[in-house]
Amino acid sequence: AVVSTQSTGTNDKKRQAISQVVTREYTINLHKRIHGIGFKRRAPRAIKEIKKFAEKMMGTPDVRIDTRLNKHVWHKGVKNVPFRVRVRLARKRNEDEDSIHKLYTLVTVVEGIESFKGLTTQNVDVDE
Repeated sequence: AVVSTQSTGTNDKKRQAISQVVTREYTINLHKRIHGIGFKRRAPRAIKEIKKFAEKMMGTPDVRIDTRLNKHVWHKGVKNVPFRVRVRLARKRNEDEDSIHKLYTLVTVVEGIESFKGLTTQNVDVDE
């Protein structure tokens, strides 16, 4: 059976959305993403999973992790990664270098979250 895919209209819209500079806040459940990973690989895997999540949500293969987020993931050691982390994903233009990617995603941690209950994905104004 031959299945025809008519994705001409949605592809253009997706490209326009990707070329747009935007900042959003997400809650990432790291607990389910590092389930079953050995103790000495948990924090490194958590960083890889955050990168994978950012790449999927923002559509940019170039993902950069802020040092404060790295410290936040590692602050309880290699084994005891926080169950959840609130991150801010900022899709930015790549002006400074002659990179093959026009955009990159910067992932920073949102500090001061006591409870993750009821938090949803938020669009953040870029002027902050």
